[in-house]
Amino acid sequence: MTNPGEQFKSLNSGRFVVPGWTNLVPGKPDAVELQIDLNEADANREQAMILVEYWADGQDLTLQSLLPVRAFRAAREGGPGWCVFVPAQGRVLVRAIDAQPDPPVLASHWINVEPDTVPGTVVNVDVKFPDSPPAAEA
Repeated sequence: MTNPGEQFKSLNSGRFVVPGWTNLVPGKPDAVELQIDLNEADANREQAMILVEYWADGQDLTLQSLLPVRAFRAAREGGPGWCVFVPAQGRVLVRAIDAQPDPPVLASHWINVEPDTVPGTVVNVDVKFPDSPPAAEA
Protein backbone atom coordinates (compact mmCIF):
# COMPACT_ATOMS: atom_id res chain seq x y z
CA MET A 1 0.00 0.00 0.00
CA THR A 2 1.21 3.49 -0.80
CA ASN A 3 0.76 6.66 1.21
CA PRO A 4 -2.03 8.92 -0.12
CA GLY A 5 0.51 11.52 -1.24
CA GLU A 6 2.83 8.94 -2.80
CA GLN A 7 2.83 8.72 -6.59
CA PHE A 8 3.80 5.64 -8.63
CA LYS A 9 6.88 6.06 -10.80
CA SER A 10 8.02 4.21 -13.90
CA LEU A 11 10.85 1.79 -13.09
CA ASN A 12 12.30 2.48 -16.54
CA SER A 13 12.29 6.28 -16.63
CA GLY A 14 11.59 7.48 -13.09
CA ARG A 15 8.66 9.51 -14.41
CA PHE A 16 5.43 9.85 -12.47
CA VAL A 17 2.69 7.56 -13.82
CA VAL A 18 -0.65 9.30 -14.35
CA PRO A 19 -3.00 7.58 -11.87
CA GLY A 20 -4.96 4.74 -13.47
CA TRP A 21 -2.73 4.39 -16.52
CA THR A 22 -1.52 0.81 -16.01
CA ASN A 23 -3.17 -2.53 -16.87
CA LEU A 24 -5.83 -0.88 -19.03
CA VAL A 25 -6.91 -4.00 -20.93
CA PRO A 26 -7.39 -7.27 -19.04
CA GLY A 27 -4.97 -9.91 -20.30
CA LYS A 28 -2.84 -7.42 -22.25
CA PRO A 29 0.40 -6.36 -20.56
CA ASP A 30 1.58 -2.77 -20.56
CA ALA A 31 3.89 -2.63 -23.56
CA VAL A 32 4.42 1.06 -24.27
CA GLU A 33 5.57 3.84 -21.97
CA LEU A 34 4.26 7.05 -23.45
CA GLN A 35 6.33 9.93 -22.04
CA ILE A 36 4.70 13.36 -22.07
CA ASP A 37 7.12 16.29 -22.19
CA LEU A 38 5.82 19.84 -21.91
CA ASN A 39 7.72 22.56 -23.75
CA GLU A 40 9.57 24.71 -21.20
CA ALA A 41 8.09 27.89 -22.69
CA ASP A 42 4.59 26.65 -21.75
CA ALA A 43 5.37 25.72 -18.13
CA ASN A 44 3.99 28.95 -16.69
CA ARG A 45 0.57 28.86 -18.34
CA GLU A 46 -2.00 29.32 -15.59
CA GLN A 47 -5.13 27.71 -17.07
CA ALA A 48 -3.54 25.14 -19.37
CA MET A 49 -3.98 21.38 -19.19
CA ILE A 50 -3.08 18.23 -21.05
CA LEU A 51 -5.92 15.81 -21.89
CA VAL A 52 -4.82 12.21 -22.53
CA GLU A 53 -7.37 9.78 -24.03
CA TYR A 54 -7.03 6.07 -24.87
CA TRP A 55 -9.19 3.88 -27.10
CA ALA A 56 -8.30 0.20 -26.75
CA ASP A 57 -10.52 -0.89 -29.64
CA GLY A 58 -10.65 2.29 -31.70
CA GLN A 59 -14.40 2.54 -31.02
CA ASP A 60 -15.04 3.27 -27.35
CA LEU A 61 -13.11 5.59 -25.06
CA THR A 62 -11.32 3.39 -22.50
CA LEU A 63 -9.75 6.06 -20.26
CA GLN A 64 -9.08 9.78 -20.18
CA SER A 65 -7.16 11.96 -17.75
CA LEU A 66 -6.53 15.68 -17.34
CA LEU A 67 -3.11 16.90 -16.26
CA PRO A 68 -2.89 20.56 -15.30
CA VAL A 69 0.29 22.29 -16.47
CA ARG A 70 1.12 22.96 -12.81
CA ALA A 71 1.51 19.16 -12.43
CA PHE A 72 4.45 19.39 -14.85
CA ARG A 73 6.02 22.17 -12.77
CA ALA A 74 5.66 20.03 -9.63
CA ALA A 75 7.03 16.92 -11.39
CA ARG A 76 10.29 18.71 -12.22
CA GLU A 77 11.04 18.83 -8.51
CA GLY A 78 10.37 15.10 -8.00
CA GLY A 79 11.53 13.55 -11.26
CA PRO A 80 11.74 13.91 -15.02
CA GLY A 81 8.01 14.27 -15.75
CA TRP A 82 4.87 12.24 -16.47
CA CYS A 83 4.05 9.08 -18.41
CA VAL A 84 1.23 6.64 -19.13
CA PHE A 85 1.37 2.93 -19.94
CA VAL A 86 -0.71 1.28 -22.67
CA PRO A 87 -0.85 -2.21 -24.16
CA ALA A 88 0.22 -2.93 -27.73
CA GLN A 89 -3.13 -1.97 -29.24
CA GLY A 90 -5.36 1.03 -29.70
CA ARG A 91 -4.97 4.78 -30.09
CA VAL A 92 -3.86 7.55 -27.75
CA LEU A 93 -4.77 11.20 -28.19
CA VAL A 94 -2.81 13.86 -26.30
CA ARG A 95 -4.35 17.35 -26.41
CA ALA A 96 -2.88 20.60 -25.12
CA ILE A 97 -5.68 22.94 -24.04
CA ASP A 98 -5.48 26.50 -22.74
CA ALA A 99 -8.87 28.15 -22.33
CA GLN A 100 -7.47 31.42 -20.99
CA PRO A 101 -6.56 33.23 -24.22
CA ASP A 102 -9.28 34.41 -26.58
CA PRO A 103 -9.62 32.44 -28.75
CA PRO A 104 -8.61 29.33 -26.75
CA VAL A 105 -5.52 27.32 -27.73
CA LEU A 106 -5.68 23.66 -28.75
CA ALA A 107 -3.02 21.28 -30.13
CA SER A 108 -3.46 17.52 -30.68
CA HIS A 109 -1.10 14.56 -31.04
CA TRP A 110 -2.41 11.13 -32.19
CA ILE A 111 -0.47 7.95 -31.45
CA ASN A 112 -1.51 4.67 -33.08
CA VAL A 113 -0.25 1.68 -31.09
CA GLU A 114 0.17 -1.37 -33.33
CA PRO A 115 -0.39 -4.92 -32.01
CA ASP A 116 3.17 -5.95 -32.96
CA THR A 117 4.76 -3.18 -30.86
CA VAL A 118 7.68 -4.61 -28.91
CA PRO A 119 7.10 -4.60 -25.14
CA GLY A 120 9.27 -1.96 -23.50
CA THR A 121 8.84 0.50 -26.35
CA VAL A 122 9.09 4.14 -25.25
CA VAL A 123 7.24 6.86 -27.16
CA ASN A 124 8.00 10.49 -26.42
CA VAL A 125 5.34 13.15 -27.03
CA ASP A 126 6.67 16.71 -27.02
CA VAL A 127 3.75 19.00 -26.19
CA LYS A 128 4.08 22.60 -27.32
CA PHE A 129 1.13 24.93 -27.23
CA PRO A 130 0.77 26.89 -30.46
CA ASP A 131 1.11 30.65 -30.22
CA SER A 132 -2.23 32.29 -29.55
CA PRO A 133 -3.62 33.90 -32.68
CA PRO A 134 -4.54 37.54 -32.31
CA ALA A 135 -8.12 38.11 -31.13
CA ALA A 136 -10.57 38.69 -33.97
CA GLU A 137 -11.58 42.29 -34.40
CA ALA A 138 -15.24 43.17 -34.69
